[in-house]
Amino acid sequence: MTLPKRRVALIGNPNTGKSTVFNALAGLNARTGNYPGVTIEKKLGNFRHRNQSIELIDLPGTYSLAPRSPDEWVTVDVLTGDTSVSEPIDAILCVVNATLLHRSLFLVSQILELGKPVVIAINMADVAESRGLQIDVARLSLALGVPVILTSASRKQGIELLKDTLNKVVVEHSQATRLRPLPEAFYAIRESLRSELDAMVPQAENRVDDYVLERALLDEGSESICRIEKHFGSGSRGAVHAAHKVLCETLGIPADVECNARYAWAAKQLEGALQESNTERVSWTDRLDGVLTHRILGLVIFAATMLGVFQVIYSFAQWPMEWFEMGQDALTEIVCRFIEPGILRSLIVDGIIAGVGGVLIFVPQIALLFLFIAILEDCGYMARAAFLMDRVMSLFGLSGKSFLPLMSSFACAVPGIMATRVIENRRDRLATIMVAPLMSCSARLPVYLLLVFAFVPGTSYLGGWITLPGLVLMSMYLVGVFVAIPVAWILKKSILKGEPAAFVLELPEYKWPALPVVFERVFQSCKAFVIRAGTLIFSATIVIWAAGHFPGNHETQYALEREIESLSEQVTMDEQTEQRLSLLQTEHNQESGRLLEISLLGRSGKIIEPLVKPLGWDWKIGVGAIASFPAREVIIATLGTIYSLGGEVNEENDSLVAALQAAKWPDGRPVYSLPVAISIMVFFALCAQCVSTLFVIRRETNSWSWPIFSFTYMTVLAYLGALLVYQVGIRL
Repeated sequence: MTLPKRRVALIGNPNTGKSTVFNALAGLNARTGNYPGVTIEKKLGNFRHRNQSIELIDLPGTYSLAPRSPDEWVTVDVLTGDTSVSEPIDAILCVVNATLLHRSLFLVSQILELGKPVVIAINMADVAESRGLQIDVARLSLALGVPVILTSASRKQGIELLKDTLNKVVVEHSQATRLRPLPEAFYAIRESLRSELDAMVPQAENRVDDYVLERALLDEGSESICRIEKHFGSGSRGAVHAAHKVLCETLGIPADVECNARYAWAAKQLEGALQESNTERVSWTDRLDGVLTHRILGLVIFAATMLGVFQVIYSFAQWPMEWFEMGQDALTEIVCRFIEPGILRSLIVDGIIAGVGGVLIFVPQIALLFLFIAILEDCGYMARAAFLMDRVMSLFGLSGKSFLPLMSSFACAVPGIMATRVIENRRDRLATIMVAPLMSCSARLPVYLLLVFAFVPGTSYLGGWITLPGLVLMSMYLVGVFVAIPVAWILKKSILKGEPAAFVLELPEYKWPALPVVFERVFQSCKAFVIRAGTLIFSATIVIWAAGHFPGNHETQYALEREIESLSEQVTMDEQTEQRLSLLQTEHNQESGRLLEISLLGRSGKIIEPLVKPLGWDWKIGVGAIASFPAREVIIATLGTIYSLGGEVNEENDSLVAALQAAKWPDGRPVYSLPVAISIMVFFALCAQCVSTLFVIRRETNSWSWPIFSFTYMTVLAYLGALLVYQVGIRL
């Protein structure tokens, strides 16, 4: 007989091997999603043991249950049984680091205050043994009053015993006694506050857990007071403030009272249960940290590591990206073989296939980036990288953990924004997400190369070692960096203003990455992108296709396509046939350009021409800017179509370069010049012209407000930057 499913919350400090324990228990039976109303991601896993089905809820790693932001309150809500966030849980599994038991018991003391059935998994037992630490599990279990299991999840040791223990605890589901580690005077003040609040509303409406009251007393002004006001009304804030004042007068500074009491309790529990070797050992971690966290050498090694990571991503992602392109071309060829030229073929080829291709083309970069992130995190180096970069990033309001996502965004903002999940502080994470798209990704490079090649003189300096085109190209990458610094600073001083987040960082033991954990993270990241962001990107591509296709009579275009395909299928081709084919191709390109001009997209370009004219642009450049909303590099194909060269041209096409150089205003003036070229490049460097990025921001923030804000502020910045560059340029 199968028993009802039970729910177990999995919690622990960062770097305790919590993810490894999760995977050892649940394997690949995991799914992800967002908690209702908040941006934080939840991870659920299922396993069956002795006919008992258990669902694991993997909560974010935390050092304590003293939340400061709405996101951090999710953990407390799940553990205290707030049904608006999650179904009630049957037990809590707390994973602690065997080498840092004294500190880890701080969190354990808070969990035991909740009065829920608890199981403690002391993980990384093999590392503790190598350090000469001996843990008396039976004695510690007796002291804590809950089951304690010694595990080494990376080696699958203790996992079966942990499953047996969890199975027994969730079946019995006996309500545990709430621990009271703080001074009794504190609990007396809490009970007095509870009585005062109960008198404000009927008892039936009082659903605030005792732990929430404790947090309000200890962290005056925190989110917990807002929770209390929600249940008891505005008068409750005064009651909390009065109780907090009594607490301070009776016991002293609340933070000190809590820390001293909890660590004193932890030390008492470990008496006789933990024995340390008297032999002083210098571990490999200590030796490596002497080099990897060195002020100068550490930065050099970090820079080399990051360079290697992005070089590998740039080099090796090209192959699978080319395979996707080849697959897209092959699928297009099959469709063209079986479907006659017409609106159906155009929808399938230019809309559906192009849309799916626009999603899948990002997967290799995302997979490789998250592979490296997972490896660096799991082996312990990521914490050292954040430590090294914190001083630099703090200058403009971010922490060291923002560095890797920003660096990743130079390859592609999509995986860069997804990489911000390593940032626990919500404000820092949002600020990083908002400035990540300012980094010049690889999609901007074709635009830069086309305009630099066509309009920047090949002037050289220092005997040819430095060239003007090279300097301009480098400056386009630096534009985003220099703009991101004040933007991040302004965001942290305005809409993301708040108390500076303490940069609490543990430098974990170095270890070999657990490959199942690494590959599971990569798989989940790619899956989340394809399913969630991919559907939105695909939809946007269809919309842009329709805007460029309608209105207009495409019969002539389709007839030309049919004749071109018919001639191209001939096995042998004489000179007359080749000339005829070339003429038809020219006519087809001209017809495509004409149809684009009268389409909704083309008309939009003409509507905005007065707006972009101060930038030195004509309507054709405006059309290119609008069409490149799904992806910046689309402007190349759009300009090729507008100038009757076909949509298959690239940035190295000589005919496209010549067409741009020959473009004229109605009065005969050249459309393009060096100031115009730089104006376009600056606009593309700063503008949020990537629907993939915007939809990933929507996915990561669980709100449309942030992508709308990102698009708006970046578009305004891009316009002002392009305007400034052009107006100054023509005057110089």
